[in-house]
Amino acid sequence: MEGNSQVILATTIFLVAYAIIISEKIHRTVVALFGAMILIIAGVLHQDEAIHHIDFNTIGLLVGMMIIVGITRRSGVFEYLAVKAAKQSKGEPLAIMVSLSIVTAVLSALLDNVTTVLLIVPVTFSIARQLEINPMPILIAEILASNIGGTATLVGDPPNIMIGSAVGIGFMDFVINLTPIVAPIMIVTIYLLKWIYRKQFVVREELKKNILAMNENDEIKDPKLLKQSLIVLALTVLGFLLHQYVHLESATIALAGAALLLLVTRQEPEHALEAVEWPVIFFFAGLFILVGGLVEVGVIEWIAVQALELTGGELLTTGMLILWLSAIASAFVDNIPFVATMIPLIQDMGRLGGITDLMPLWWSLSLGACLGGNGTIIGASANVVVAGMAEKQGIHFTFLGFMKVAFPLMLVSIVMSTVYLYFFYLT
Repeated sequence: MEGNSQVILATTIFLVAYAIIISEKIHRTVVALFGAMILIIAGVLHQDEAIHHIDFNTIGLLVGMMIIVGITRRSGVFEYLAVKAAKQSKGEPLAIMVSLSIVTAVLSALLDNVTTVLLIVPVTFSIARQLEINPMPILIAEILASNIGGTATLVGDPPNIMIGSAVGIGFMDFVINLTPIVAPIMIVTIYLLKWIYRKQFVVREELKKNILAMNENDEIKDPKLLKQSLIVLALTVLGFLLHQYVHLESATIALAGAALLLLVTRQEPEHALEAVEWPVIFFFAGLFILVGGLVEVGVIEWIAVQALELTGGELLTTGMLILWLSAIASAFVDNIPFVATMIPLIQDMGRLGGITDLMPLWWSLSLGACLGGNGTIIGASANVVVAGMAEKQGIHFTFLGFMKVAFPLMLVSIVMSTVYLYFFYLT
């Protein structure tokens, strides 16, 4: 390690920032940026070093997708899909829960889970009012589905975006390696949710007719924008499928799609850029600098050495440690800062332990962090967003109430991931 004073300062700033982020007393963006600036002002990092630690591929991918989704949502296509799913369920609440969960999972894989819940949850409230039911079970199902679906692709969940960017893992790599386990996890989760809530919904027949009377076509607000957006979105997804083969970064694909959509729709840039969640972007920037401080002073390398001593450098033991540590930790702290810390740690473990193929460890981190976020209401950004939207509707998520349902389901998904990784990657 470097000088003790720098080590102590970098570690203290990181831990204090982490604690305040968890407490939610101050907005996490403010905390991350303030901590990052202290590191630079105190001389732990030079400004150029700090900028070097910011992963601009992650930033670019997030900005590009936020612009594309922000323009596309104005067409009403996402509300159309939600109403269509509800009607296909014939107004049966359990069937609606399943349908909306599937729509949420698929959209979360193609867009991102936070954006998806922002689009689907308002329609859920409307459907619940029509049926005069408590929307809580459906909201819980959508939270779980968003995090499970987002696990399957590069763009579905911020931890995957960070891992893919840092390591150079492509869109199809995530699909090929993680979808075979994500799909069964989704099926098992839906089945268990149906069993848990089988007696909770009692709806009169006349109320079911209200759902069938809804016209999904009324949700389409701009048919021309719909066509333009879907074409560009399809081209962007195609770009993600091919980006590693044409040697283009995922951020380039996302930003190219955003630029093309701005061009063909003639949207005012000022309005389009309102869709970018700038607090999220600057949170990532500050977070990357905070972790960069730990890297520069040698803290990450020291932790890697200790972890290798614990596991003996065995791939199986190391992979299982990462999977379960990521899952449990991500259930209680936001998985984004956790993954930001784990990425350089795993890289150092590979270098110091002589592990030549780190791919199984990256899949362990992805599955643990993304699925572990389902454990509690604060485990992932999508969870917090849905809870906030519910509060505005007078629906209160309690920490223990959510955890009582979600944590056991999260453990089931991690056990399934353990079996999958054991047989296909770690032995």
